Amino acid sequence: MVVNIYEKYTILESSNFLLRLTEMEDCDDLLKVYSDKNALPFFNSDNCDGDNFYYTTKERMTEALRFWKLSYENGWFARLSIADKSVSSVIGTVELCLRVSEDNFNHMGILRIDVRSDYEKEEILYDIIVLIIPHISEMLECDGILTKVPNYAIERMKAVQRAGFTKSEYFLIGKTGYAYDGYWIIK
Repeated sequence: MVVNIYEKYTILESSNFLLRLTEMEDCDDLLKVYSDKNALPFFNSDNCDGDNFYYTTKERMTEALRFWKLSYENGWFARLSIADKSVSSVIGTVELCLRVSEDNFNHMGILRIDVRSDYEKEEILYDIIVLIIPHISEMLECDGILTKVPNYAIERMKAVQRAGFTKSEYFLIGKTGYAYDGYWIIK
């Protein structure tokens, strides 16, 4: 049984992937993800105070891991590592948080998926998405799920459509009032 992600350590597993809270031991594998220039355009950094998630040193990756741990402990967001069981390696992360806002996405769960560029493929992204979406409403106590898909992210777009997401006609309004587009939803 899956419960609120901030109340109980959550592990999700399929035949291909294992999702669990990010750990400091993931640093070297995650540095390969967050220093991958070809993966960078697919990372969602909307409303992240200028962080674009491009980390080229172990020190910077360690700082990010410490911040992600602090954020989880404070209930701001949860960052889960995605382990590819076939190669026993972490190939990306999933970020989950509950959106509290005055726009059309209030009380929805935000799903961010960051993977190495060689994993930015429809089948892989679909496997990760369908592993997690059945549990997000319990984990975040939310009304639906929101994820960003840039219009050039063709493989990602096919994966979210296949999982049942539809493109939203609304913009996500950020903390500064900036309107972000490219969001897909599922309720």
